[in-house]
Amino acid sequence: MIHQRNNALVLLILAGQFANRASAQHDMPPGMTHEQHQAQMKKEAEMKKRGNAAMGFDQNKTTHHFLLARDGGSIQVESNNAADTTSRHLIRQHLKTISEQFANGDFSAPLMTHAEMPPGAREMQRLKSAITYSFEERPQGASARISSSNPDAVKAIHDFLVYQIKEHVTGDPTAIPK
Repeated sequence: MIHQRNNALVLLILAGQFANRASAQHDMPPGMTHEQHQAQMKKEAEMKKRGNAAMGFDQNKTTHHFLLARDGGSIQVESNNAADTTSRHLIRQHLKTISEQFANGDFSAPLMTHAEMPPGAREMQRLKSAITYSFEERPQGASARISSSNPDAVKAIHDFLVYQIKEHVTGDPTAIPK
């Protein structure tokens, strides 16, 4: 009888530890219902699937950053594993391509990824001659710098990048640096 109680107690403790680990992996944001959290996770999974197709690399093997600057900002993507040369190559290829596409007013990749035109993109299309794009290789990936001296273009760039920060849940700052 005591042996059975000890076994039951051990199982109960193990079940509690497993539940704690499982809940730690999927922390629900404050102020969000379970249903809202489930919908958010589904939306993120769908976006990653579309992003894999639009960008040509596995979203789970890479990290995106969208960084604001006073004159615009940048898109930075890196492989999570320094030895993953395939992802690094695909990231570089993608960011070089979108730098060229954006300069031509083609925002089909973000449209494909997000299933909607991101805020700021239409203005960036309209003001494409006032915006400069530059591509730079980084050790584990690449970055695409987007800049302008036109205040309307800078606002559009910021709107676009803030949307990306929120959609990709990067945790990057959404305040414009001083």
